[in-house]
Amino acid sequence: MKNSMNLEFLSVSQNESFARVTVAAFVSQLDPTMEELTEIKTVVSEAVTNAIIHGYHERPDGKIYISCTINDGEMELMIQDYGEGIADIDEAREPLFTSKPELERSGMGFTIMENFMDKVDVISSPEEGTTVRLIKHMTTNKAYCN
Repeated sequence: MKNSMNLEFLSVSQNESFARVTVAAFVSQLDPTMEELTEIKTVVSEAVTNAIIHGYHERPDGKIYISCTINDGEMELMIQDYGEGIADIDEAREPLFTSKPELERSGMGFTIMENFMDKVDVISSPEEGTTVRLIKHMTTNKAYCN
């Protein structure tokens, strides 16, 4: 069975935990393991934080959109902003790369996403925003929608 949800919120740091918990609650109908749930919450946190800090430069008026679809034990998550965009996606995906070294960020967001998800696609254009598409195949025997 297929199910989906959409979420829209402002680019304020307080909404990062809201997004993380909301996606985790939605995905819980697949009966994920604690490890899978932790990985999903972590990638949501990384992608939303990237949108807030890098996409909108912490301006509170930007909007972040999340769509999550589950189907036959697979989760597809799209996190989108209409912020600054990424000039060089390959460079941004390099471990330890950061465009804001003054913030003491580790530059590991995309690396973490790639390690926790089965597939990560990044679509971005300067001044138009970024969409991060994340896919995870659940490993549990109960990975289905009730």
